[in-house]
Amino acid sequence: SYTYYSPTPKTLMKTKEPCILGVDEAGRGPVLGPMCFGVTYCLISEYEKLIDEEYKDSKKLNENKRELLLQRIICNQDNIGWGVRSLSPQDISAKTIRDNINLNKQSHISTIQLICDVINTGVNIKKICVDTVGPPEKYRKLLEAKFPQREIIVAKAADDKFPIVSAASICAKVTRDHILRDWNFIEENLTDPDLYKYGSGYPNEKTKLWLERNVNPNLFGFYPSIVRWHWKPARQILYDKGL
Repeated sequence: SYTYYSPTPKTLMKTKEPCILGVDEAGRGPVLGPMCFGVTYCLISEYEKLIDEEYKDSKKLNENKRELLLQRIICNQDNIGWGVRSLSPQDISAKTIRDNINLNKQSHISTIQLICDVINTGVNIKKICVDTVGPPEKYRKLLEAKFPQREIIVAKAADDKFPIVSAASICAKVTRDHILRDWNFIEENLTDPDLYKYGSGYPNEKTKLWLERNVNPNLFGFYPSIVRWHWKPARQILYDKGL
């Protein structure tokens, strides 16, 4: 797992004007690859000009459009700040099984960490918009307790309603796509000739066949590190093979 932040925008450091911040996640459902979180922030007074209606829910945009919009954010580094947090498949599984921290709680922890890190740079965050994870009212109260004296908006499909969240969604989705596409297999002696033909990582037929090819029966059903081994599709294959 790792976290990356862009340099804090110069215009935001030179002023105490209030800023808006959005957070969203990507990759909750797949059995393969990381779960990623994106954060974006800018001046409230410049918000509508900087992040317009082109920024829609990343799942509704094609790959080229997402890449283009992310480059637009990156190139506007004097006015827009952004960051990403990637939770590795190993960490997701270990925290769920060993530490009994479910996926919603892991999402809350990562989101709060991203917000804290931005606030700690000195940026005057006054409005926070987040796509809900679990019941919106409960999540809003959690964030209000963590970040008092700030306006907190937690909504279903926030990534389709608030462009600042949509921009964060794009950061998260593009990051996950790149990590999955360029995955560095650390395991030795992987013999699958179609090792990189696992698709999006969602539990469809293509991914299921990949999982079946890459179980190692000599290691009690060991999967490569790209797999969230506690996910139901992965466990079902182990069960079917008697491992």
